[in-house]
Amino acid sequence: MPVEGQELAETCAKAAEEILAEDIRVLDLQGISTLTDFMVICSGSSMPHLKAVLRDVEAKVYEWTGTKPLYTEGRADSRWVVLDYVDVMVHIMHQEMRDLYGLEDLWGDARLVQGES
Repeated sequence: MPVEGQELAETCAKAAEEILAEDIRVLDLQGISTLTDFMVICSGSSMPHLKAVLRDVEAKVYEWTGTKPLYTEGRADSRWVVLDYVDVMVHIMHQEMRDLYGLEDLWGDARLVQGES
């Protein structure tokens, strides 16, 4: 049975951690956003690393939970990819893009479920 919500978000974060994604954050957006309930944000340091994080998060989450993203937006060479699991959105970003767009600041009122505050 597929998992949802915080459990799925934490599973995505665990998969990202296993492939050594950097600066992983899980934000609880329930009651703040109509887009999604949880957001996972992580960074990769190079194109090969971004591709590996994307590949492994998608594969491991499916292996562990049977859940596939409804949509995937972007490609690793655009330096920002989003895996959309409906109630969880996973943003895999090159650090430069992450610094530029500041998603953590944009969602600053969200509760930090996992990651450094």
